[in-house]
Amino acid sequence: MQLNLNHLKKLDWIMIASAVVICAFGLAGIYSAGLAKSDFGNFEKQLIFFGVGLALMLLISFFDYRLLRNNSYLILILYFLCLALLAGLHFFAPVIRGTRGWYKVGLVTLDPIEPIKIVLIVLLAKYFSMRHVQMYRLRHILISGFYVLLPVLLIFIKPDLGGSSILILMWLGILMVSGIKMKHFLILMLCATLVAGFSWQFLLKDYQKSRVTAFIFPTDVLGNSWSQTQTQVSIGSGQILGEGVGKGSQVQYGFLPEPHTDFIFSVMAEEWGLAGMIVFFGAYLILIWRILNIAMVAESNFPRLFAVGFAIMLIAQFTINIGMNLALFPVAGIYLPLVSYGGSGLIANFASLGILQSIKARR
Repeated sequence: MQLNLNHLKKLDWIMIASAVVICAFGLAGIYSAGLAKSDFGNFEKQLIFFGVGLALMLLISFFDYRLLRNNSYLILILYFLCLALLAGLHFFAPVIRGTRGWYKVGLVTLDPIEPIKIVLIVLLAKYFSMRHVQMYRLRHILISGFYVLLPVLLIFIKPDLGGSSILILMWLGILMVSGIKMKHFLILMLCATLVAGFSWQFLLKDYQKSRVTAFIFPTDVLGNSWSQTQTQVSIGSGQILGEGVGKGSQVQYGFLPEPHTDFIFSVMAEEWGLAGMIVFFGAYLILIWRILNIAMVAESNFPRLFAVGFAIMLIAQFTINIGMNLALFPVAGIYLPLVSYGGSGLIANFASLGILQSIKARR
């Protein structure tokens, strides 16, 4: 018992508190979305996911993170298992809204994109931590890129442009932190531009192109631009103090699309107002600060790169999702971490926080 108490004292409780506050905002938004339809199933399930995620974080914190760093076979097994789950979507997952995006097990769905994000961060952290003095060599960029390319392709053909983009941003971010040469970085940017042009011409589906064109030319307010028009109305309606939980007119009257997932920030902004969103942004800044603090004081490159990689993933998803809600980015189907409805993402993020707690406790 004494050992457990000592371990708990070493945990970063500021990080835990900030994550709980962020989740509380999300639960309030999901509750409001359920109130509009008199269906609280998503809220109840998210509450369970939150409890499971919190318990999992504490459980993982007791394990030594160095098991991941020192066991290459375990990482590769998890990596190929995630690849198999992604590939299996095209054969075994049910068709939901025209895409095979999730496995359905009873009342619960599993999105294999979420575990591959965490496994990739671990894999890249291990790969670059063992070769950080050799990052000037182009072959290490190519090999690490191959690890990322396989899941990116499987996710892209789901089709899920947003999910594949997050993996690429994670990889680029970890590359930059690991010490990539500017020449190599510029080459990668040129290649990315060429791939984007090719994808637009030959690979993107019509509805994906329409999201981009609707963002650039927001004239069809009753059609392709409807979602982002309503999010802006919703955010503006919140003003300073908000309309109150369960009282947002855009949500309650059904004008706001996907209020429990992609556009949950608009729900929060309408109901909590600017004052509430300052608290929300503050909680997120504290969470990122505590994660980066672990990176700065880490004893070696592996925990440092893992912490930075996870922070990059959170920042990328947070920025893109908020940008979607503010009509600064086109709609890309990227959820808001720790906030949007979804057990796979919530539990995977708490598992990552558990690894960070393990790093913190063994510093």
